[in-house]
Amino acid sequence: MALSDADVQKQIKHMMAFIEQEANEKAEEIDAKAEEEFNIEKGRLVQEQRIKIMDYYEKKEKQVELQRRIQNSHMQNQARLKVLKAREEHIKNVLEEARHKLLEVTKDPNLYQKVLQKLIAQGLFQLLEKDVIIRCRQQDVRLVQNVLSGAAKEYKDATGHDVILKLDTDNFIASDTCGGVELITNKAKTKITNTLESRLELISQQLLPEVRVALFGRNPNRKFDD
Repeated sequence: MALSDADVQKQIKHMMAFIEQEANEKAEEIDAKAEEEFNIEKGRLVQEQRIKIMDYYEKKEKQVELQRRIQNSHMQNQARLKVLKAREEHIKNVLEEARHKLLEVTKDPNLYQKVLQKLIAQGLFQLLEKDVIIRCRQQDVRLVQNVLSGAAKEYKDATGHDVILKLDTDNFIASDTCGGVELITNKAKTKITNTLESRLELISQQLLPEVRVALFGRNPNRKFDD
């Protein structure tokens, strides 16, 4: 039985509606899958960039921390050097004050004369020579002349040997020094410097650790003294 035109149109519309519904469902499925893939890819890219950003700022933080430590270490070293410089300056001032006190010794002729005799005798014990030239400050010539015989006797009493002492009146120790003497062998091969400054320097080197402790206290980090 033949279909009427109305039935044909109805069948066609039904088929078109079915096709359109299938197409819409397929399109929705494609859109959903595309959206899912897009979200997955977007999440992956976001995660990658997030990791890169985290790595970048982590490196930056490490660089900043390293710079901070370097700067802190530098500042500590600078502060330590300033403290050490201030301490050395203080020690230098103490030694300079001691030097000025040595000048007070030379202002007492009796005391200074005894000191000169001891300095000459000590030098003789070091040289152990028969002929020795004595050199002093020009202003000390008279005092040294007064103690030459006493120093020679002190040397002979201790060693049993005579010594001939000659005072150098042509060459002198600098007049602005604290005083003392120099002893020179007759052939000028050996010289003993026994000035008050040299004695102070020797004693200061020997007692420097004790001086540091007395002035600044013991350093807890120091295992050995100088």
